[in-house]
Amino acid sequence: MKGFKSFILRGNVVDLAVAVVIGAAFGAVIASFVKNILTPIIAAIGGKPNFSTLSFKINKSEFFYGAFINDLISFVFIAAAIYFFVVLPLNSLAERRARGQVPADETPAPSDESVLLAEIRDLLAGQVRL
Repeated sequence: MKGFKSFILRGNVVDLAVAVVIGAAFGAVIASFVKNILTPIIAAIGGKPNFSTLSFKINKSEFFYGAFINDLISFVFIAAAIYFFVVLPLNSLAERRARGQVPADETPAPSDESVLLAEIRDLLAGQVRL
């Protein structure tokens, strides 16, 4: 039981649980936005008041492809919102942090000027003052 408790309370498990809950809430907000605002606007332009009523029948079976269109629009907007509000800002932040920092294994070789200046400095430091 102690091992299970340490597993559950480990940081990445708790972070993952929080991310899932926030992701579900975010998805519900975007789905509501698409269903109640965006879909009626798009449908009004197309002349159809609601996509969910779109369907066709084959041998007494009814296929509601309008609901699929609504879900597809929701998915595209959720993906776009995650990209623009999460991925893009995090990439920008990582780029700002990395700017000006050279990885330890990729330290640039000193230029000829800096080598020459270092030699002049060493020669001047080694001179005896009279």
